[in-house]
Amino acid sequence: MNRILLLFILSAFSPILYAQDLPEPSSTKDTLSLLHALKKGSIHGHARLFSMATDNTSGLTDYAATAIGGGLRYKSAPFHGFSIGLGGYFIYNLASSNLAKPDSITNAFNRYEIGLFDIQDPLNKNDINRLEELYIQYQHKSLNITLGKLLPEMPFINQQDGRMRATGIDGLQLKWKPTKSTRIQTAFLWQISPRSTVRWFSIGESIGVYPMGQTTEGKPANYQNKLHSKGVLITGIEQKINGRLNIQVWNQLVENIFNSTLLQADLRQPLSSTTTLTAGLQLIRQDAINKGGNEDSDHTYFEKGGKSLVWGSSLGIDRSKWNASLNYTRITKDGRYLMPREWGKDPFYTFLQRERNDGYADLDALSVKVNYKLEKWKSRLFLGYGHYYLPSVEEVRFNKYAMPAYRQLNLSWKYEFQQLLNGMDIQFLYVHKAALGSNNYSPKQLINKVNMSNYNLILNYSF
Repeated sequence: MNRILLLFILSAFSPILYAQDLPEPSSTKDTLSLLHALKKGSIHGHARLFSMATDNTSGLTDYAATAIGGGLRYKSAPFHGFSIGLGGYFIYNLASSNLAKPDSITNAFNRYEIGLFDIQDPLNKNDINRLEELYIQYQHKSLNITLGKLLPEMPFINQQDGRMRATGIDGLQLKWKPTKSTRIQTAFLWQISPRSTVRWFSIGESIGVYPMGQTTEGKPANYQNKLHSKGVLITGIEQKINGRLNIQVWNQLVENIFNSTLLQADLRQPLSSTTTLTAGLQLIRQDAINKGGNEDSDHTYFEKGGKSLVWGSSLGIDRSKWNASLNYTRITKDGRYLMPREWGKDPFYTFLQRERNDGYADLDALSVKVNYKLEKWKSRLFLGYGHYYLPSVEEVRFNKYAMPAYRQLNLSWKYEFQQLLNGMDIQFLYVHKAALGSNNYSPKQLINKVNMSNYNLILNYSF
């Protein structure tokens, strides 16, 4: 492990930078000619260095990797309300373990560091690039219509940018703000490019790019390239009431596979001039459509007649320099909560980076989150701690990935440079996961899951 940590430390401070999500260019004044619109467009770039190391329990393989890369994004000025956008990125390996070699004891492959590169080709670390955005957009007053490839931000499909690059979507998207307190969004998607991949996949193909776990009968799940869907239809409405209560209703229909509905209410109630009470309630209902993506039950994603029910809550305090919240999530015994990990992170209040609660039923999760702002030092601190009570790893009907019950600690520090290095920030994230209880888990149930630590050092520069 000493050699791995040395590799991590040395590579982390290499003088090469890479890109994070590119900021939205601001250009609102319409132009008189197409040539003028193209010439007056905005170009933005980012650079990012991402160094990561995983320390597994004694006897199991440890890993380290550092990736570098860059990206550019162009958006034209508006021309009669229309504009075009184009963006892409590249990634190279600076230093890393052999991520294509499985652990000698469990035969398990790397889980975290491979996400810095191309998970479909662990040997490719020097030719990773993707056309990330290519769209035409129409803007009229509060109406925005976009056709093409872009970055998403929705409860179930989002950028999940915890590696080098984010998830991308391809489709038609409409955003409308009819009043100051009402937002309406709808989209129809026909392609997705998951984080840590270079290809664009049809909706059915995109499910199963990441590990698939096991069926409710305990067999290895086998639905990759076997699911059929014409696309995803998403509708969301957000309504603010009295400036304090925000209500969201989202419905996501994955044609021929499953439907998910989310209802969420978030309250911000001032207690004084410096203190605000925050509270939230969340309800998610899922139902299978037809036979869940494939007529053959051995190759389906959401079993016929399957359903799930999730509810969550949050209670917290928000002040000028810090905020803290206590959060709870319950997935009932009705069935596994299923959402493709390729599409985004969990929308749960209890979510902490580096782990998901997709694929489980009969789950209770409790977490505490604290953010603190050090204005004098231009820094932000975050602490997250949670207990996640999962069903037994032997209860395959409720535990898709044979994940032990666990506790998780996340600590992060982020610093934003000023003056000469304005536009640059650095972040350190430490994650530790440990098994709850005294069960004797097998090495395969431990590796990259629990009794392990994950270290991340990220350097970004935006220009």
